Amino acid sequence: MPRAPRLIDRANLRNRVRVFRDRSHAGEVLAQMLETYRNSEIQVMAIPAGGVPVAAVIGERLGLAVDVIVVSKITFAWNSEAGYGALAGDGTLRLNDALIAQSGLDRTQVAADVERTRSKVERRVTRMHAGQPAPEIAGRSFIVVDDGLASGFTMRVAVESLDAQGAVSVTLAVPTAHREAVANVAPCVETVYCPNVRGGWSFAVADAYEEWSDVTEEETVELLRNQRLREQVK
Repeated sequence: MPRAPRLIDRANLRNRVRVFRDRSHAGEVLAQMLETYRNSEIQVMAIPAGGVPVAAVIGERLGLAVDVIVVSKITFAWNSEAGYGALAGDGTLRLNDALIAQSGLDRTQVAADVERTRSKVERRVTRMHAGQPAPEIAGRSFIVVDDGLASGFTMRVAVESLDAQGAVSVTLAVPTAHREAVANVAPCVETVYCPNVRGGWSFAVADAYEEWSDVTEEETVELLRNQRLREQVK
């Protein structure tokens, strides 16, 4: 019988907003919660772009290797913030069929949106690995990091991608998440570390942070370059 998934949160941070100064502070809080993994062989995989600043701090504090698992929302052509699917760098694809039907999208538009997203994912894979080989997946354990979970849809695709490539186990570490997103994702992984779990009908990842701005690809590439330099001198 499979083991029940675990959620490890912080009781004093439940249902609160503005609990982290910024993504770096969120990474410090998660590093404290992940202390048991210090200097282990587990690989940290960040979902770009927002997950990379969080993961970089976790890697630095705990002596863990950090890389990226590139996953992107498939967004509506008329709204770059709203998504109805997600695509990972290895080709793992999940579509929200109910939302597609509700929105009246036809197959031609869906195919065009998927291809547009595929181009974005391929560009990010090339830029963020910077000529370095991607980490081996099969037979290894991973901590997947993002800056928050709203629906959990993109995270589900990240986990499915790692599973499809032969990962032994996947643990999630996110600073903030909606309670329903945790419930949707937790059965797919070993453990979810999330200090700030919130409920309610209205949820925004940004509300957990005092300082919030988009993370650019340039900033992400620089963070990853610095992380690789630290790993080389260990």
